[in-house]
Amino acid sequence: MRFRITPQNASFFEHFADLAGHVLDGANAMRDILGLPQDERSAAAERIKEIEHRGDDATHKIMNEANTSFITPFDRDDIYALASRLDDCLDHLEAAIDIVVLYGIDELPHGVDDQVDILVRMAELTAEAMPRLKSMRDLQDYWIEINRLENAADQRYRQMTAALFREEQDAVQIIKLKAVIDEMEAAADAFETAANTVESIAVKES
Repeated sequence: MRFRITPQNASFFEHFADLAGHVLDGANAMRDILGLPQDERSAAAERIKEIEHRGDDATHKIMNEANTSFITPFDRDDIYALASRLDDCLDHLEAAIDIVVLYGIDELPHGVDDQVDILVRMAELTAEAMPRLKSMRDLQDYWIEINRLENAADQRYRQMTAALFREEQDAVQIIKLKAVIDEMEAAADAFETAANTVESIAVKES
């Protein structure tokens, strides 16, 4: 049996849970905004920008605490990595919405709704997992399911890309729509990278 000889700073776990909560808020905001008519999205998109700023603040709290704490609950580099990767998830969600608004995209490719549902589920699982970092228990199902969802997101991405090049004749529209689905794919990848980081931490701490 392994015994810890160093005290744990519980605030790190609270900050990670807080950051993951903002990621979930961002995913839900994405789903809400994309469900609006094109002329209503710009005003609504301010919501996800505010969420992204709160996520940045939560990330900075984690980084600052890691920099100023003599003892951390797990490896300092892993703290930096996990915070950064959770922040990446939110950045890609916000970027996808920003592209939709800036490019004035009205009709999104078939399959985007399914991709958004996958991202929301990934965000839910991530938010549920972060509080369990404190005990390092019951995390395996989280990273396994995130991996399965990322594979599903990859398949949707390939299907949407193929349909886009097959069905869309306007080259400019292809570029616009491809930019959106690329950011969604990057968000799915970021969720998997965060889950892989959690797996690595759990293995080291076991």
